[in-house]
Amino acid sequence: MNIQIFGKSKCFDTKKAQRWFKERGIRFQMIDLAQKGISKGELDSVLQAVGGLDALLDTASKGYASLAYLAYDADKKEKLLEDGTLLKTPIVRNGRQATVGYRPEIWAAWE
Repeated sequence: MNIQIFGKSKCFDTKKAQRWFKERGIRFQMIDLAQKGISKGELDSVLQAVGGLDALLDTASKGYASLAYLAYDADKKEKLLEDGTLLKTPIVRNGRQATVGYRPEIWAAWE
C-alpha cells in the first residue's frame, strides 16, 4: 500500500486517520494542505475517485464563501489548488483509490 494523507495539522479527523494507520503499522505520507497544498495531478486523481468537486469542498472553511462567486468547476479547481484549506479533510489516497473524511471501514478493505 502507498498511503497518502492530505490534511490540516489542526484537523481532528486528520489526527484520527493518522492514528488509525499507525495503530495498524501501515506506513503513510502526511501532506499538510495549509503548507504544501495539493498538486493538479493529485487533485484530478482524487476527484475521479470520490465522484466530483462537491465531495471535496469544506463548506465550514472560512474561505468557502469565495467559491460561491465562481460559476465554473475549472475556476473552483484553480482556487482549490491555490488554497488547500478549502478542501474537506482528511483526503486519504491509496493509488487510484481515495476517500474524503474519516472512513476506516473503507481503509480496512484496502489492507
